[in-house]
Amino acid sequence: MGKTADLTTVQKMTIDTLKKEGKTQKVIAKEVGCSQSSVSKHINREAKGRKRCGRKECTSKRDKRALERIVEQNRFKNVGEIHKEWTVAGVSASRSTTHRRMQDMGFSCRIPRVKPLLNKRQRQKRLAWAQDKKDWTAAEWSKVMFSDESKFCISFGNQGPRVWRKTGEAQNPRCLKSSVKFPQSVMVWGAMSSAAVGPLCFLRSRVNAAVYQEVLEHFMLPAADQLYGGDDFIFQHDLAPAHSAKSTSTWLKDHGIPLLDWPANSPDLNPIENLWGIVKRKMRDARPNNAEELKATIKATWALITPEECNRLVDSMPRRIAAAIQAKGAATKY
Repeated sequence: MGKTADLTTVQKMTIDTLKKEGKTQKVIAKEVGCSQSSVSKHINREAKGRKRCGRKECTSKRDKRALERIVEQNRFKNVGEIHKEWTVAGVSASRSTTHRRMQDMGFSCRIPRVKPLLNKRQRQKRLAWAQDKKDWTAAEWSKVMFSDESKFCISFGNQGPRVWRKTGEAQNPRCLKSSVKFPQSVMVWGAMSSAAVGPLCFLRSRVNAAVYQEVLEHFMLPAADQLYGGDDFIFQHDLAPAHSAKSTSTWLKDHGIPLLDWPANSPDLNPIENLWGIVKRKMRDARPNNAEELKATIKATWALITPEECNRLVDSMPRRIAAAIQAKGAATKY
């Protein structure tokens, strides 16, 4: 026979129900499968309102409200900074108590989501673009070859400051980190369709219009042949300066490459952004020692991308469009 502390939640609920029915403690103990003393102690505890035992909390409701205000003011503070500010406010509590109270409030320390900053004009253009594309089918999106550059580093552990947030607050503006559009780094160019990925291009210099046109010549055109053969396709790239340069537009027209109109600062609408994320997650356990090893790892991981993964990402375009419309042009979770 177990003690009162050993009673399960189901046993306690059963005891409460049978007590209300007027059963004796002896009968209840027999039906529940515990000692009569356990039943007696549970009933007496409930009657006296003793929900818990142990040391009384050293913080009041007022103290907790003050702590929540401190966290709400800046979600990116660490526990030490929050504890120090809470102590200055007149609360006598340890660092571990501060952490426990934050957890009791529902705050968890998470890596912040990253979203591009959009002004009003950009949101309006994104909304207009999404409304124009809302009736596109999966078959139409399968004709689009998505392309993009991405940064790869030898160290994958530095993910920046963490943020305190509650369940459901991942998209809260206070919990978001603004992305940097042009970080100084060596970039990798790649392309994908709903069927597969194209060849990678490692960029050794800063991407200007001339460099980008070489990428189109030696990597985009072969990718188009590989992914579409002789079939028609639409090429997609963002509005980076090298992409939107007049000489680049002329190059695309001269080669007969139809271009998908694209709203500015909209990586969340591009499925290849998610593909880069998949590649980086697969490389999480890799530890390249130099740039050549890093390139080899990227190539090997890129080659492991399956047609099913590509198809699933491109098939998400109607959902991305719907999310952009629902958000009235604001950045979405993708």
